[in-house]
Amino acid sequence: MNKIVSKEQFSERVFKFEIEAPLIAKSRKPGNFIILRVGEKGERIPLTIAGADIAKGTITLVVQKMGVSSTKLCDLNEGDYVTDMVGPLGKATEIEKKGTILACGGGVGAAPLLPIVQAMKEAGNRVVTIIAGRSKDLVILEDEMRKWSDELIIMTDDGSYGEKGLITEGMQKVIDREKVDECVTIGPAIMMKFCSKLTKEHNIPTIASLNAIMVDGTGMCGACRVTVGGKTKFTCVDGPEFDAHKIDFDEMLARLGGYKKEETEKTEQQK
Repeated sequence: MNKIVSKEQFSERVFKFEIEAPLIAKSRKPGNFIILRVGEKGERIPLTIAGADIAKGTITLVVQKMGVSSTKLCDLNEGDYVTDMVGPLGKATEIEKKGTILACGGGVGAAPLLPIVQAMKEAGNRVVTIIAGRSKDLVILEDEMRKWSDELIIMTDDGSYGEKGLITEGMQKVIDREKVDECVTIGPAIMMKFCSKLTKEHNIPTIASLNAIMVDGTGMCGACRVTVGGKTKFTCVDGPEFDAHKIDFDEMLARLGGYKKEETEKTEQQK
């Protein structure tokens, strides 16, 4: 079991947890994820690692209440225990000096983006970061992003904070004024789809970190399969990061909606 060391509430539905996991903290790299369960019969939840403290033996996770399982996790408090956790899983981000990196995070996607921004900056890149949300309360990790970015741009759909507009509008402004050598995008699938569409128009290599439905996390079940470049890939072992310009986002979006009816019904039963 893994003890929750601290819990912080970012907004009504978004929480940050620091959880004891010394072996994972020691070996994780940017881009890696874990799978955890709450309760012996709990659903396995994949979450990208947002940070780690080797000295304390802890990892940081940012969780948004969405369905039954994420709500159970978010209802836990400091001193409570996560039933079990496995990781680090997935392939780590390829970090090297490339020039100017445009890092784009939507909503809780800013959390897994943070260690990538830090590593890219430490590798000697110029990092321009854009974080976006529907409103101010969904913009997270601003101070941490600012620390590791050469420039931080904040976009909100309703204009309640930062600049009003979609994340792609912020991206376009950066692309128009300077050469971007690579883009990294993490967030809702629909957001990553349009980020990818924009960068493809400008021939900017782009990496997207996918949040596919996942069960075992070892490539056995096939639930997280996506089509990349016309070939079937498994997000858990081949990803979670792929060349965004080769991802079939429409297929992925359809698969993500596959269990919405059942999830809604289960959530209503819990009330």
